[in-house]
Amino acid sequence: MGLLEIATLIQDRYPDQVIEVVTCREQAGVILHKEKILEICRWLHDDPVLQFNHLADLCGVDYLHKKDVRFEVVYNLYSIPTKRRIRLRAQVPEDDCWIDSVTPVWIGANWHERECYDLFGIKFKGHPDMRRILLPEDWEGHPLRKDYPLDGGRRNWRGYDEVKEKARRLREYDFYGMYEDPTKKIGLKDVSK
Repeated sequence: MGLLEIATLIQDRYPDQVIEVVTCREQAGVILHKEKILEICRWLHDDPVLQFNHLADLCGVDYLHKKDVRFEVVYNLYSIPTKRRIRLRAQVPEDDCWIDSVTPVWIGANWHERECYDLFGIKFKGHPDMRRILLPEDWEGHPLRKDYPLDGGRRNWRGYDEVKEKARRLREYDFYGMYEDPTKKIGLKDVSK
């Protein structure tokens, strides 16, 4: 079964959800509405013919100047038994910035979804632990949004001065010096002679 055939199967089964089927560099992709993403992913995972049992990647995309829908959540799926790939792109509007979590299908989606929330601000409904994963909890904004300030918002973050001071203090330590001659740093005898 070819990749376009898989995309056609999705289109036939969920005609109200599929916006477009696209191909690029021998890969098939399906652009979807967000409403049934969990159901579609569960079907792709559980179907005995398709067997998309591995979520290779999940990420967000910001189309700031796109008129209809600003964000997309991209799912790169892989079937280990059949060695097939497919990409799902679920559209998420800015004014309704959430999508269902796929952690019930692939538990590995947990951290991917947290990263997408942290950097894009897209919330995942039903996620077991929806909180920041890369940035501090008190960080304001989402850095991979295209309208995020170019200075990184660091002047607004309360912990910025504390981290900057800690980095200054740690600069005086030579963490890599012990690798030049480890016997001198930790008191071992040189047995190579």
